[in-house]
Amino acid sequence: MSILKDKFLLNPEITYLNFGSFGACPKVIFEDYQKWQRELEVEPAQFITVNSPVYLKGAREALANYIHCAADDLVYVTNPSYAINIIAKSLKLNSGDEILSTDLEYGALDRTWNYYTKQAKAKYVRQKIHLPLVSKEKLIEDFFAGLSSKTKAIFISHITSSTALILPVKEICAIAKQKGLLTIVDGAHVPGHIDLNLSELEADIYTGACHKWMLTAKGCSFLYVKKELQELFDPLVVSWGYEADSPSSSQFLDYHQMQGTRDISAFLTVPRAIAFLKENDWKTVASDSRALVQKNAQFFCDLVGAQPLCPITDEFLGQMFSIPINPLSAERLQRYLFQTYNIEIPVMVHGESTYLRYSINAFNTQKDLDHLSIALKEIIEVTDFIAVPERLNK
Repeated sequence: MSILKDKFLLNPEITYLNFGSFGACPKVIFEDYQKWQRELEVEPAQFITVNSPVYLKGAREALANYIHCAADDLVYVTNPSYAINIIAKSLKLNSGDEILSTDLEYGALDRTWNYYTKQAKAKYVRQKIHLPLVSKEKLIEDFFAGLSSKTKAIFISHITSSTALILPVKEICAIAKQKGLLTIVDGAHVPGHIDLNLSELEADIYTGACHKWMLTAKGCSFLYVKKELQELFDPLVVSWGYEADSPSSSQFLDYHQMQGTRDISAFLTVPRAIAFLKENDWKTVASDSRALVQKNAQFFCDLVGAQPLCPITDEFLGQMFSIPINPLSAERLQRYLFQTYNIEIPVMVHGESTYLRYSINAFNTQKDLDHLSIALKEIIEVTDFIAVPERLNK
């Protein structure tokens, strides 16, 4: 995979193990991004008032073909948090209603649901998922143990952030559908990472980031809503799409796409990103990356005296792995790894637990993980930054 490293803009002096947070844009896709920005600046009026709807339609059609849904059932947004705010703000909740989720969700979206459920005097239920995971069936059992007669919708990650776990969302959505529940899925880490087929998944609402594993320019994500539900959701910003002078056939598109002056260049890089993935046989890249992730997972857990969060298989793991650690300070450890070893890697606090999460993509090799292992060994030996059970027992 190292041959692909030159295709990225990343600083070669940095061991970059943090692809999961913000992605990384290959040179040709970044050039495509700048091309759109230049066109915008050369003739802003034509770009915004005449060309933007046509360009966005083309970008939606390319993405829809890639994730298997109708192009008019999705709109571009800057990030999944923006998308979930659209949903949570418009969802008609009554006092006592419940949104069933897990205790593994992304912190910003926990905050989003807490904000809007409190306003409605409803409840956001963060159902306990027992770790380490032992089976898909046990996870599903854990999740639906939080179901009650007051549950109106479920909200769940397809791939979790801090813990980097692939959850059985297809099975969970099928069960929820049988129970008459609205299904809302955070797939921030999914497009370009694992296969996504929205026509088979049958989630009512799905959001994903294209600027992570799909490699587009930053600020490019999407919101998909089933057609029969689209009129339920108002735009966060009321603009030209409301009572539009020239309405399209879709209120959903008008409300959420016609936003006046904004730079849509990142959205327009999706077709070039999809082409790049095909040109570089990204299915093989992803498979090789998963293999590298799994090859090293148990070693890192043993190094810090931890247990893996799940069976080390494709069922639960993609191109990321979270190592449970016990640092003196998560922030201090993260900065020390970067400043002392030039390793870019997140140290993520989630509830009472902390995880060191490495991400692997086309530019990474075993050498990068060897560098991380050397750094961790030295830190454990000469500092008190990480508490290891064996040391604690001495």
